[in-house]
Amino acid sequence: MKVAVLAPVAWRTPPRHYGPWEQIASNIAEGLVKLGVEVSLFATGDSVTAGELFSVCDSGYEADRTQDAKVLECLHISNLMERAGDFDIIHNNFDFLPLTYSALIKTPVITTIHGFSSPRIIPVFEKYNAIGHYVSISDADRSPELKYIATVYNGINTKDFEFNNEPQDYLLYFGRIHPDKGTAEAIEIAKKSKRKLLIAGLIQDEAYFKEKIEPELNTEIEYVGNAEPARRNELLKNASALLHPINFDEPFGMSVAEAMLCGTPVIAFDRGSMPELIRHQETGFLVNGIDEAVEAVENVKYINRSDCNHWSNSRFSAEKMVDDYLVLYKKILSQ
Repeated sequence: MKVAVLAPVAWRTPPRHYGPWEQIASNIAEGLVKLGVEVSLFATGDSVTAGELFSVCDSGYEADRTQDAKVLECLHISNLMERAGDFDIIHNNFDFLPLTYSALIKTPVITTIHGFSSPRIIPVFEKYNAIGHYVSISDADRSPELKYIATVYNGINTKDFEFNNEPQDYLLYFGRIHPDKGTAEAIEIAKKSKRKLLIAGLIQDEAYFKEKIEPELNTEIEYVGNAEPARRNELLKNASALLHPINFDEPFGMSVAEAMLCGTPVIAFDRGSMPELIRHQETGFLVNGIDEAVEAVENVKYINRSDCNHWSNSRFSAEKMVDDYLVLYKKILSQ
């Protein structure tokens, strides 16, 4: 079987810092290679893969802002689609734009929908319902207008995370610094709990950081930057809990699954995919609001960290994800 994996070109695949879609595209590609599948990865030129790499740029448009994002995306996607006949199946991790080629080629396209940036993009998916082979990354993140063949949870490279049963006494916020992700709410939870908070992640909203986050920083509320993989592992495994007070219906939460893999329970607002990721009172707490989160901080000591690790490992490993996708490839090709 010859599989083309289409990654975004905002960041390197796998990303050095931020880039969840790129990370999943990498996990899929490398997992398939390990299973003996012939894989071609379409990504940035600085990407790393055990398969064959195809690229139209040296680095992503977020890493090199002199590049025009739309121009780069068009060149990137067409680079694959003009070679579509070389592959048995194309796995699209690049949102809706590649679908506009799908009726013009014979190679089937399976599309992982990593979330909807806006309801306005849904008509593109809807147009290709009959041939789209859509996969959701959680049952919560499904549009009623679309036809899905499966839900496949995002898979983590479990070897990159270390279980720790003796955490330090700090809370952790790990994610984009953005109102949607609830950085300011995490600060309020930590302050009311009288606990130290470490904040790690890409500053995606500069004004929000300057107005809501930076004035709160001190010895007890510390911003540690956008953590690289090794630092990410240290932060997650040593935290007593991960705070995830999201203000939107998140399709999935990579840091949630990663934290639990380290044994770290998660306190999350009960929205989006969180009930699918977290077993309430067993691997963390699903809460409604800051006061309930503060109460959950006090109850984290009753969570068995081994249970967190076992749960995440059984549900959100890269191996399970790749196995699930391979079943879908074979199903599509047999039709």
